[in-house]
Amino acid sequence: MLPGFFTRAVRSLLAREGRSLHLKAAGATTAALVVVLFLGAWAVVAVEHGAPRANLETYPQGLWWSIETATTVGYGDFYPVTLGGRLIGAVVMIVGITTYGMVTAALATWFVGREQRRRHRIADGAREFGEETARALHERFDRLERMVAGRGERE
Repeated sequence: MLPGFFTRAVRSLLAREGRSLHLKAAGATTAALVVVLFLGAWAVVAVEHGAPRANLETYPQGLWWSIETATTVGYGDFYPVTLGGRLIGAVVMIVGITTYGMVTAALATWFVGREQRRRHRIADGAREFGEETARALHERFDRLERMVAGRGERE
């Protein structure tokens, strides 16, 4: 059931037409983070199992460790003691930092893009207003010129 859910979630994140590239990248990176969290938890428990002074002995402990490692919180309550566990920890950290950076960049891009669209709408409105005003002035000047030219011919 869980792999089917992830497959549908990733497909819906990546396949949406009209979704911007930065949102697709952030969604794909987040999906990769979730996979790495679960796989990292499983792998660190498997590698640490039976090691002297190991404190990552169950999957829930491994999952908690994986989450706090990806978020770079690192409470210190659980930590790997083997080289393999530490390498898995490095991968979880790198993927976590990358993911949060991508999501932050996507949000920043969304806010900046929204503000730029608002400013373009205002500028376009001002430009249209200026063009309409110029047209109206040209029409008035043309009318005045015709009026002046018409009086000059009569006199």
